Amino acid sequence: MSKIVDTVSEIIEPIINELGFELVDVEFLKEGSDWFLRVYIDHEEGINIDNCADVSRAIGKKLDEVDPVTQEYYLEVSSPGLERVLKKDKDFKKFKGSKVAVKLFTKFQDNKQFSGELGEVDDQNLTIISEEEIKIPRELISRVNLLWEE
Repeated sequence: MSKIVDTVSEIIEPIINELGFELVDVEFLKEGSDWFLRVYIDHEEGINIDNCADVSRAIGKKLDEVDPVTQEYYLEVSSPGLERVLKKDKDFKKFKGSKVAVKLFTKFQDNKQFSGELGEVDDQNLTIISEEEIKIPRELISRVNLLWEE
């Protein structure tokens, strides 16, 4: 994580929790000539546009006050979506048993992509259960996200 992401996360997480939401992720990215600070929130009952607006106002006010980001940026607050990215250990625990897609930096067992049910995850490996149980070394993983099923 970048220093800006870490600092911003520390500042806004208590505010988001106080409003009754969970901070899922923070990204600070340059797209074209513009910088974007993206904050992803969640709630067990889901997220709507009013929730995002309320959180945006609350954290925007605090970020303006503390000013942890030196360059101009656009603040965006949204839900992580149905096919949310799983990054943190708490995400893997929460979504154990869910269908996921795993993309790798390099081939493992002749594949760069796997999908199946999310099994056990520890510091070294992430387990995917499809036709068989596959333990994938975490250092090979570039992205894990939920797969939405109707």
